[in-house]
Amino acid sequence: MKADYVIVGAGSAGCVLANRLSEDPSARVIVIEAGGRDWNPLIHVPVGFMKLLDHPTLTWNYKAEADPGTAGRAIPYPRGRVLGGSSSINGLIYIRGQPEDFDHWAQLGNRGWGWDDVLPYFKQAERWQGEAGEPHGTQGFLTTSPMTERPAVCQAIIDAARELGLEYRADVNDLPPGAGDSIGWCQQTRGGRRRASAAQTYLKPAAKRPNLEIVTDALVHRITFDASRATGVVLSRGGRVEIVDATREVILAAGAIGSPHLLQLSGIGEPEVLAKAGIPVRHALPGVGQNFQDHYIARMSCEVRGIETLNERGRGLRFGREVWRYVAAGTGMLTYSASLCAASVKVLEESATPDVQCVFAPASYKPGLIRRLDDVPGITGGPWQMRPLSRGYVLATTPDPHDQPAINPRYLAEETDRRAMIGGLRFLRRLFAAPALAPYIVGEKLPGPGVQSDDELLDYARQNGATVYHASCSCMMGNHAMAVVDSELRVHGLDGLRVIDASVMPAVSSTNTNAPTIMIAEKGAAMIRAAARERLAA
Repeated sequence: MKADYVIVGAGSAGCVLANRLSEDPSARVIVIEAGGRDWNPLIHVPVGFMKLLDHPTLTWNYKAEADPGTAGRAIPYPRGRVLGGSSSINGLIYIRGQPEDFDHWAQLGNRGWGWDDVLPYFKQAERWQGEAGEPHGTQGFLTTSPMTERPAVCQAIIDAARELGLEYRADVNDLPPGAGDSIGWCQQTRGGRRRASAAQTYLKPAAKRPNLEIVTDALVHRITFDASRATGVVLSRGGRVEIVDATREVILAAGAIGSPHLLQLSGIGEPEVLAKAGIPVRHALPGVGQNFQDHYIARMSCEVRGIETLNERGRGLRFGREVWRYVAAGTGMLTYSASLCAASVKVLEESATPDVQCVFAPASYKPGLIRRLDDVPGITGGPWQMRPLSRGYVLATTPDPHDQPAINPRYLAEETDRRAMIGGLRFLRRLFAAPALAPYIVGEKLPGPGVQSDDELLDYARQNGATVYHASCSCMMGNHAMAVVDSELRVHGLDGLRVIDASVMPAVSSTNTNAPTIMIAEKGAAMIRAAARERLAA
C-alpha cells in the first residue's frame, strides 16, 4: 500500500485528519486503526459509555503502574481501540477549557497556539445544535449539543453553587479570559439520540472518497526511514506483516499512549530508555514519553431523599420506561453524558483563575471503575485539579508492539496537586451543605463523615481516586530539550514525520481534553495542507 499521507490511529485526531486531508482530491490518504469498526450498539447510545470502559475488545485494557499517588494501586487506564478511539467510549462531555490554557501554550514558545489562534479551529470543527451564538460554529463536522434534559437534582446543585457565590454561566464554552468561579450545564458530543464520535462525524462522511483508505484491525509495529526521513510504517493484520509507504508524511495520531510508544519502538527517544527496552537507537530525543499528564479525580457521594435520581430510574419498570422514551423519542437518561453540570472553582490562594473542576452526576455508584448504580438514591461530585504540576511517563519496556508500555502519570506527586485535591473535596462538602441542597441530603456516603482532616482526605483520594481519561503531553510541543515536536507538530530532527493528537499538548488543558484534541487535529491538518501548497508553489 502507498499513500501521500499515512495516519496511524483513527481516534479523535486521526478521524479529523483523515477527513480534512482527503478533502484534497489529489492527495491519497490511508488511516490505520488497531481496533475494528464501531459496530457495537453501546458505542452509539450515549449512556453506553458506562459499559465500555473495561470492554475486552473496544479498549486497550491498559493499567497504570502502581504508585504512591494511588496508594500502591495499579489502576485501570481505559483508552479506545476502535474507530473513533476514545471518542467512541468517552463520557461525551464537550468543554474547551479556559482561554488561559492556550495562551499559556503560546507563552511557552509555541507561536500560533494562543487562544485567539485556536478559537477559529474550535469553531471550524463544530456543528452546534443549540441556540446560535458567537462562541460556537455551526458548519463543522462535530455535532455538539446543549444539555436538553435538566434533572431537578442537578438544578439544585447549581442553585447551591450560586448560594456559595459561583456565577451561573448559561454557556460553559462562552468563557472570557479572567473568568472567576462559575457553574453551568455541560455540553455534549451528541446528535439527537446518538453519540457524535469522531468516527461518525468526521470519518463516516469521508469514507466514500476514492482517495481515502481506512485500514482496521492492523497493529503498527514501527515507522520506516530513509536516513532521517520517515517513509512509511510496518504493520500486521490477519497474521501478515505489511509495509505502507508514505510519499509525503507519516502522521502519528495514536494518542498520548500510542504515539510515544510507537516512536520508541521505532528507535526514537531517550537512549537509556531504549537500551533498557532492547531497542536500537535511531534518533535520540529525550522527551519522548516524558512530561505525561492527566487529571486525577476522587469522587464524593451523598444519599438523598425527596428528589429523583438515576438510581431509581435505572432499574426495574422505571428503566423499562426510560428505554421506551429513548426508542420512541430519543430522550431520557439514555442520552445522558458522564456529568450533567460542572463547576470551576479556585481553592488555592496563589491561583489567578479557577484551579479545580468539579463535575456532578444525578446518581451514586457502587465502588469500582465500572459504574454500577447504588441501591439507594444519591448524587456524586468529583473534583480534579485543572493544571496539575505532576508529570509522569509512557515508556516502552520491550521491542514487542504487543506489549503495554509503562504508564504512570505520577498522580499527586507535587504538593500543590495534593492541596488542590483536598481543597476540591472540602468545596464539595460546603456545596452539599448549602441551603438549596441540604434538605435533600440524608448523609455523606463517600468518603463519609469519619474522614475529616487534610491527611484523611488525601489518603481517601489516594485510595479511591482514578483517571479522568485525559492522557496528554507525552510528545510535548516546544523548542526546548524535552520537546518532541515543534509548533508545526513536526518531530524535531526528522523529516516527513508529525505527531498530531493530545500528546503534543505542552500542558494539559484545564477541563475535558476531547474538544482540544479535535481542535489540535483541525489546526494540524491546516498546517499540512498549507505546507503542501508551498511545495507546489516552490
